[in-house]
Amino acid sequence: MEHRSKNILGSSHKKLRKEDITIVDTKLAKQAVIATSLGNAMEWFDFGLYSYLAVTIGKVFFPESDPSVQLIYSFATFAVAFIARPIGGLVFGMLGDRIGRKKVLSITLIMMAAATLSIGLIPSYASIGTAAPILLLLARLIQGFSTGGEYAGAMTFIAESTSDKKRGFMASGLEVGTLVGFSVGAGLVTFLTFLLGSEKMVEWGWRIPFLIAAPLGLIGLYFRSHLEETPAFQAMMKATEEEKHRASLKEIVIHHWKSLLICIGIVLFYNTMDYMVLSYMPAYLTHDLGYGETKGLVLNLIVMLIMMPLILAMGYLSDRIGRNPIIKGALIGAIVLSVPAFMMIGNGNNYMVFFGLLLLGTSLAAFQGTLPATLPSLFFTKVRYGSLAITYNISTSLFGGTTPLIISWLISITKNSMIPAYYLMAVCLFGLVIVAFFVKETAGRSLRGSAPAVEDPSEIEEILKNPDKAFWWEEEVKEKAVKNANQGVTVQ
Repeated sequence: MEHRSKNILGSSHKKLRKEDITIVDTKLAKQAVIATSLGNAMEWFDFGLYSYLAVTIGKVFFPESDPSVQLIYSFATFAVAFIARPIGGLVFGMLGDRIGRKKVLSITLIMMAAATLSIGLIPSYASIGTAAPILLLLARLIQGFSTGGEYAGAMTFIAESTSDKKRGFMASGLEVGTLVGFSVGAGLVTFLTFLLGSEKMVEWGWRIPFLIAAPLGLIGLYFRSHLEETPAFQAMMKATEEEKHRASLKEIVIHHWKSLLICIGIVLFYNTMDYMVLSYMPAYLTHDLGYGETKGLVLNLIVMLIMMPLILAMGYLSDRIGRNPIIKGALIGAIVLSVPAFMMIGNGNNYMVFFGLLLLGTSLAAFQGTLPATLPSLFFTKVRYGSLAITYNISTSLFGGTTPLIISWLISITKNSMIPAYYLMAVCLFGLVIVAFFVKETAGRSLRGSAPAVEDPSEIEEILKNPDKAFWWEEEVKEKAVKNANQGVTVQ
C-alpha cells in the first residue's frame, strides 16, 4: 500500500547537511518586515478610517434611520465585507503556495488601495438614494476579498524570511504596522473632526482620508516589488518534482484538520480582542457612553501609541521565554481585568477611562507581539499560505469582524453597557483552553517543513550536532503517516 503523505506534510530528512540550513540575510529580513508591514498598515488605515467614521458614515449613507440603527447599519456594512474574506483567502492563499508569496502580496495591496479610494468617491444617499449604500457595500466586498490574502500572506512572508531565534521580534513588526496604519487613519479623522466640526465632516470632510489611500498604496507597492521571494519558498521550488506536489484544498483539510481548527480557535480570541479595542471602542465611547467624538478618539489614539513599543517588547521577550507563556498570561489578564477595565471606561473621568483602555490595550499588545509568529508555525511550508489564509479569514469573518455588530446589537436589546466585558471574558476563557492544551511551543524552532534558519553562521555547527532537534516536526509527519497507512490512505 503506497503512502506518500510527505508531499503534503513536509519532506523527511535523511541527514541534515550544512547546505540545508538557511543563513538569513539580516538586511533582507528587515526589508521584508518593512514592506509587509506597510501593506498591513494600508489595510488597517482603512479599518481605522471606517471605525472612527462609523457614526458619520451612518449619517451619510443611512440618514433616514434613527442614530442607534444608523450605527448598526454602518457596522453591518463593515461586517459584510468579511463575507468575502474567506473567498479571498482561499483564492490568494492557494495561489500564494503555487506562484509565490511576493506576487500575491502585490496584487492584494493594489486591490485594497483601489477599493479604499473608491469609497471616498461614492456619492451620498442624499444624491443618489439607495444606490449609495449599495456602492459602499460593493467597495467593502472588494476590500474584504483582497484582505483575505493580505494578512495571512504578510505573516507567512515574515515568518519565512527571518531566523528561528528572532522570528517573534521580527514578526511583531507586522502588528506595529497595524497600529501605525490604524493610528494614522484614526489621527487623521480626529484632526479633521476637530478642524471641520461634525457638520462639515458629514457634508464632505469624511471623504478626505479615503482619497489618501491611492498614494499610500503606491508607496507600499514600490517596497513590495523590490522584495525577494522567501528562502523557504525558494527551497521548496528547488525540491524534486515529487516533493513539489501542491496540495489541494481537500488534501489540506484531510491531513491538517487539527492545525486548521487550532488556528481558527486562536484567531477567534485574537481578533475578537483586536476588533473590540481598535474598531469598536471609538463608537462605544461616543455612542453608548456619550463621550464627545474628539475625546473618545484622542484617548484611544494615545493608547495605541503606547501599545507600539509594548508589541515589540512582547515579540522580543517571546524569543527568549517562549510565546505560549505570554499568550496565556494575556488571556488570564483579559479574563480577570475585563470587568474592571470597562467599569473604569464607563466612569467618565478622563484618567479612569484612559487606564481602562490601557488595560485592554496591554492584553492586545501581548497577542500582537506573539501570534504573528505563532500562527504561521502551525503549518508546513507547502500549505502554509493557503491553510493560514483560509482558516484566519473564516475565523475572522465569523467572530472577529462581527464583534462590533454583535456587541452593538446586544447592548441595544439589553441596555447593559458591560456586555463587551462579559463577551470578552467568555472568548478569552475559550482561548486559554485552546492554547493550554493544543498549541506547541515553537520559539527558537524551525518552521514546520523547513530546515533551520540562522542569522549567524556560527550557529550551524551546534545545529548539525542535534539534527533531531532541528527537525522537531518530523514526529508529527511520522504519526500522521502511520495513521494514514493504517487507514489505507494514499496521497498523490
